[in-house]
Amino acid sequence: MRRPITLRRTLLLLGTVLTLSACGGKHDDSAALAAAAALGPQATAADPLARGRYLVKAADCAACHTAADGAPFAGGVKLASPFGTFYGTNITPDKDHGIGNWSADDLYKALHDGVAPGKQLYPAMPYTSYRRLSRADSDAIYAYLMAQKPAAVANHEPELSFPFTLRFGVRFWNWMFLEDALPDASTGQTAQWNRGRYLASALGHCTECHTPRGTFGQLDGAKPLTGAALGRIAAPDITPHGLAARGWTAADLQTFFATGIAPQGSAFGEMYPVVHLSSQYLTHEDLRAISTYLLGDQAPAPQPLQPVSADAAQLEAGRNVYLGVCAGCHGLNGEGKPHVAVPMHGNSTLRQSDAHNLIVAMLDGIGAQDFPGLERMQEMPGFATQLSDMELAQLANYLRATWGGQPADVTADAVKALR
Repeated sequence: MRRPITLRRTLLLLGTVLTLSACGGKHDDSAALAAAAALGPQATAADPLARGRYLVKAADCAACHTAADGAPFAGGVKLASPFGTFYGTNITPDKDHGIGNWSADDLYKALHDGVAPGKQLYPAMPYTSYRRLSRADSDAIYAYLMAQKPAAVANHEPELSFPFTLRFGVRFWNWMFLEDALPDASTGQTAQWNRGRYLASALGHCTECHTPRGTFGQLDGAKPLTGAALGRIAAPDITPHGLAARGWTAADLQTFFATGIAPQGSAFGEMYPVVHLSSQYLTHEDLRAISTYLLGDQAPAPQPLQPVSADAAQLEAGRNVYLGVCAGCHGLNGEGKPHVAVPMHGNSTLRQSDAHNLIVAMLDGIGAQDFPGLERMQEMPGFATQLSDMELAQLANYLRATWGGQPADVTADAVKALR
């Protein structure tokens, strides 16, 4: 499945020639973070390479550093954006094209400050989140990367348009926006919550996609994890309130991160590679910690579906479209089919107040997906050429009102805007 483009992935590995000293922040809780980092998997504690491998998985490094047909961590991932075209960089220990000449100090500075040898990384590279990584974890990641096979793959220079070629602006961005820590959307004090905080906020850098950004690309600290439309598929609200409103529980979140499938639906868009390359490899304890952190020590109760009043004629029109193009896979009554399609009742995408992701999925389709174990989902075709804007709006309204507890307020114009 082709990975959608997001601002985070677009800018992840760009560099500038600037240098920058570490900036102080107003959320300094390094002692708590160090303690949370120390709670890492005991099975890998005595083996630096095994621990490094685990941390690289947890940090989802392969997503932007390994091309679909390339050598592991050799870069080459092409990323199109409004700023131009960028390419993931080579982080193998090759001395000419990779990080073979880097020291452990160099890697820590790149992760902590966004400063690589001879260049400054753009702020959307998640050093805004990786800044919270412990030095011990950075060193373990370094040891693992240096043990990989060097790949003599040259890096592609970014193809930028003016004024993005003027890289010195990053210096001022860091001065204005770089913080030592990021605000939390949930509350907690337990060791499990703190461990989840480290995994989700630092290693997993969930904030980078799920938090809105301001005019200058900075994270909006007043709205942590409330969702952001950075790519074709929008990152949803994953605050405790947002998750509970869509029926999520801590147990269901654990299942979702481990397998990609839960009663609320399956991972797609940006979340599919997160599960495929990262979260499925985490321990049960760490997945439980992440779920605890997202919902808080006192998790809110999942909200039941609420009945929705809608125009009967509109719903009938939407049901006719559903029976014609959807029921064969999702079932006559939305019950779904194993290894084919997920159930519709209570589906998390249908329960989102914003129909953006539902409309995009109907227009573009979703590629075939292999999940951990023997589970897989067949390709869902896109209906952009088969159905009109009005038919897609009618279908969206039927799905939302019938199985999502959301108002039937999607218009043909809303569909047209996302074509």
